[in-house]
Amino acid sequence: MSAGFVTLLRKEVLRFWKVVYQTVAGPVVSTVLYLLVFANALQGRVEAFPGIGYTEFLVPGLVMMAMLQNAFANASSSLVQSKVTGNIVFVLLPPLSVRDLFAAYVGAAMVRGLAVGAGVFAVTLFFSVPRFAAPAWAVLFGLLGCAILGTMGLVAGIWSEKFDQMAAVQSFVIAPATFLAGVFYSVHSLPAFWQAVSHLNPFFYIVDGFRYGFFGQSDVPPLVSLGVVAATLAVVSAVALRMLHSGYKLRH
Repeated sequence: MSAGFVTLLRKEVLRFWKVVYQTVAGPVVSTVLYLLVFANALQGRVEAFPGIGYTEFLVPGLVMMAMLQNAFANASSSLVQSKVTGNIVFVLLPPLSVRDLFAAYVGAAMVRGLAVGAGVFAVTLFFSVPRFAAPAWAVLFGLLGCAILGTMGLVAGIWSEKFDQMAAVQSFVIAPATFLAGVFYSVHSLPAFWQAVSHLNPFFYIVDGFRYGFFGQSDVPPLVSLGVVAATLAVVSAVALRMLHSGYKLRH
């Protein structure tokens, strides 16, 4: 662990923590609003898993959705902001290795994602007392999910040259993929065609594996989800490292 990595990681964590009401508290409040609306509308009418109320079912999905979206937002917004303002040069000039850059940006994104997730989970305790059938699985998928979206945020931040390009990725790729990942429903309730489509979405396996940690029930076996999630992380990490190594849209 190099001093450069520690310094950049600290800088990235402080960047979002200095505006914690916007970067952590705001997403917590907006996510809990989903719980209030959907739980009040559908509690007692929908049973996604046998013996599990809809509010209880909804909590892990909302926690994970908040973690994913905010991990992505942290890495992507940091890079785009640095490129637009021109201070990216102060990150590229020091003798930081590609792995140091990668680990610091993704690590800070994971910290923000986990902070938002912890905040959402704390508030949901007022609505539903959680059960943890396999807590190690929940922790594992929480970490992997934040790592994947932090890495995807890094890729999007490198590719984007202005804020509207980053916002387009957030609005047209990340948000739909998280909403359609089984956050609000079990995919078994969908028609066969849409079940097949859902299984093409890697975010579905993140949410499903995380939910397994709470209930010991899931739409697909947790080992299958773990394999898909690990493979996704390997692919997006390879892309991000390649972009950093080549200096794509960074050194020009």
